[in-house]
Amino acid sequence: MEKLLGWIDDRFPLSKMFKEHLSEYYAPKNFNFWYFFGSLAILVLVNQLVTGIWLAMFYTPSAAGAFSSVEYIMRDVHYGWVLRYLHSTGASFFFIVIYLHMFRALLYGSYKKPRELLWIFGMCLFVLLMAEAFMGYLLPWGQMSYWGAQVIISLFGAIPKVGPHLVEFLRGDYTVSGATLNRFYALHVIAIPLMMLFMVLIHILALHHVGSNNPDGVEIKKNKGADGKPVDGIPFHPYYTVKDIFGVAVFLFIFCFVVFFKPEMGGYFLEHANFLPANPLSTPAHIAPVWYFTPFYAMLRAVPNKLAGVLIMGAAIVVMFFLPWLDKSPVKSIRYRGYATKVMLALFTISFLILAYLGAESVTPGRTIAARICTLMYFAFFLLMPIYTKLEKTKPEPTRVTS
Repeated sequence: MEKLLGWIDDRFPLSKMFKEHLSEYYAPKNFNFWYFFGSLAILVLVNQLVTGIWLAMFYTPSAAGAFSSVEYIMRDVHYGWVLRYLHSTGASFFFIVIYLHMFRALLYGSYKKPRELLWIFGMCLFVLLMAEAFMGYLLPWGQMSYWGAQVIISLFGAIPKVGPHLVEFLRGDYTVSGATLNRFYALHVIAIPLMMLFMVLIHILALHHVGSNNPDGVEIKKNKGADGKPVDGIPFHPYYTVKDIFGVAVFLFIFCFVVFFKPEMGGYFLEHANFLPANPLSTPAHIAPVWYFTPFYAMLRAVPNKLAGVLIMGAAIVVMFFLPWLDKSPVKSIRYRGYATKVMLALFTISFLILAYLGAESVTPGRTIAARICTLMYFAFFLLMPIYTKLEKTKPEPTRVTS
């Protein structure tokens, strides 16, 4: 084995990569529960890629055969139903893991200097994930897939001058049709996954270059021992690989329970209308996207003007890119921030969850008012951040990480 490893190292830097990114990559020794979700995101990404490849072997990307090919996978392919549910449930769990991963960044200021570029790479990944999920949502060619795509694509028509041309380009036709399905299939299976893998690579490289943040927000590279290694750090392998394996085991228990017992999750993971083939002549009583898009969909519906609603929905994502420069606090972690940041983060979280609920429900005057209030709270968290983070009284950060 040593000779084989030496032969490989002479031709490929395998041992060097292992040392730099695992055995000699020092991470803070005070990681907690919130630091499971980065590795879990990679696990779910692998699940989506592997199950997606197998599903693509039996899927027919045409308006005439898409729905029946999904039924064929579910009924006739050996363990096809498991593959389909692993993929559909994996999509929802991917967003759960990513949302919690992003929330951890908000808690501990993981977007602040020197991790601004790391945060931007992460946000690019989030946008790609949303595009990937949206493209894949059309592929089952069910009622909600068809009409959901019809509604979302038509929103781009509100853009002045270029809107109608953009809508026609996205559809590949004058309405959602087999041409739309074909291009969405190509983007979902080839183009976007390749971009996501590239972004994951540079996201991890950027993380290992600047080092991992921690619940105290202390830069462990500033405190090194006589051996030149951080005194508050431990090698990622084997310490955090073992910890992540434990997190993966717990995650898989929950994930497999949902896959085998609640794959539809009451219509939130797989909508009931999507078990009917797409019918352009029959509109579902209530059209709503999958739950992970509903916060932004609720913002869209809260604004009476169509163009303004599209701009608000887009701005809700774009504003997150500027988070490193909006935050003026001298400390990173929520542990040492003032009450203003804690209150605003709590209101932001509550408003986001309420918007997620409202986006999945039918429109009523009361729900519209609630959505408008929550939208204002959502944007207030970002737009007022330069003020309350600069004026609030903070606690001094420790010089060493705390246990």
